[in-house]
Amino acid sequence: MSALEPEPSVVARRQPRALTIALTTLGLLAVTATSAAVTVAVGRPDNSSGARGRVVAAAPAPHNSPSPSPSSSPSPLPVPSETSAPAAPVPAPSSTVHGTVDGSTHGGDIRYFLIPMPAGAESYGSADGTSLSTKEVAAEFNNADEMSSVLDSYGYQGDAATRHYRTLDGQQEVSTRLLRFKSRQMAKEFAKGMSFKSGDTFDVDGDSDAQGVLLKPEQQAWTGEMIGVSYVGDIEYEVTVMVKGTPDKALLVDAMKRQRDRLAAGG
Repeated sequence: MSALEPEPSVVARRQPRALTIALTTLGLLAVTATSAAVTVAVGRPDNSSGARGRVVAAAPAPHNSPSPSPSSSPSPLPVPSETSAPAAPVPAPSSTVHGTVDGSTHGGDIRYFLIPMPAGAESYGSADGTSLSTKEVAAEFNNADEMSSVLDSYGYQGDAATRHYRTLDGQQEVSTRLLRFKSRQMAKEFAKGMSFKSGDTFDVDGDSDAQGVLLKPEQQAWTGEMIGVSYVGDIEYEVTVMVKGTPDKALLVDAMKRQRDRLAAGG
């Protein structure tokens, strides 16, 4: 996939992705890797000038909170503690959010459709996920007004959610972001309109509509990252998997499948 170069109408994200979260369990992010940056370009579905305008954006960084819930470990600090011991797993509380699926239309609380967390996983912030306003989505870009217009041009419904969690064994951190659009076609065009300017792109097994990018760490002691983008019905979704060392693509394939199944069946 060729990279798209910025044009005069380019809007850039405020900050590139930087892996700054360190885990106290098993030393997953023992070294902060700040060199992993992904840039994607999204063209407008319609442009009065006849040319497809491009919005260049770095993939969104995980939303960090002082500590994940339900326990106080891990702590998202730049340097892990060598003396901290992992807290005993605490059963996740039952979710109170609900959603429905009717063909290609998703109704209810969009957080309901976030990828289910595996048993024993701990979330950063609410276990139900976090709703994102249009302003918060647009604020990830330098020109928030332009980004709002781009989203509108795709029929974005002003409905988004994200969740970031760590697996029980401390080997993975997974982040998901969902955006709801007016129709399946609009969600498809938004997802298909993305191209990665850095990293190694690859096809995601089991989903011909998905695209993935692999960012290898400069050193194996650092954190590697994979990002996958696709859509189901009127929802465009992005899944990010972070692991120590060079990631195995199968981890992203599995996470993407679980997210796809959740959006398709709603449960």
